[in-house]
Amino acid sequence: MERKILIVDDEADIREILQFNLENAGYTVDCAASAEEALEILGPEHGLILLDVMMGGMSGFAMAKMLRTELDNQIPIIFLTAKTTENDLLTGFSAGGDDYIPKPFSIHEVIARVRAVLRRMTPVEPKLPAMLECGRLKIDMENKMVYMDGEKVVFSKKEFEVLSLLASNQGKIYSREDLIAELWKDAPYVLDRTVDVHIARIRSKLGACKGYLTNRSGFGYIFNPVD
Repeated sequence: MERKILIVDDEADIREILQFNLENAGYTVDCAASAEEALEILGPEHGLILLDVMMGGMSGFAMAKMLRTELDNQIPIIFLTAKTTENDLLTGFSAGGDDYIPKPFSIHEVIARVRAVLRRMTPVEPKLPAMLECGRLKIDMENKMVYMDGEKVVFSKKEFEVLSLLASNQGKIYSREDLIAELWKDAPYVLDRTVDVHIARIRSKLGACKGYLTNRSGFGYIFNPVD
């Protein structure tokens, strides 16, 4: 079961924006308006903290230090802060932070950083089979080929990556932000429309099997090989 993300920030607008977008990306989220409140509600169900630094009362740095030293809690922490000097960064990492995102931030960047930190903390999954059989489709993961009813269908590199990711996780909904974070990591900026265009091309090439790849309005894309 995927653990919750705990957002700790004394600005209500920031908490609401982060919660809305993280939940749209498929995460379960709790919020706290202060470090003191966060320490009261933090539990084993939480797998990551997004932590503001400058708050009234206990600072984010002080909360992180308390978790690491006094409470021996190794939960991953991503700092969100306008304090971005080299000394601030060093203070954050020495307090036990795993990552550091300056304000103002991009939601795409936050989701990508969250995903990256959680991935580092997640055990490596078993290697996928060399050949995925999905209804009338066969996806050769090793040779990067797709066959429909035994006939080869040609996909571009990125189209194949999108299709194979969705097909390898049948039944799981991927938002545009999820796909961008997974498959466009090195691109400086990718529009949601880029994802839609790739999906449309994939569905066109799948022909009679295009119904395998559908859009759940308001949520994202899902692959289900149902004839």
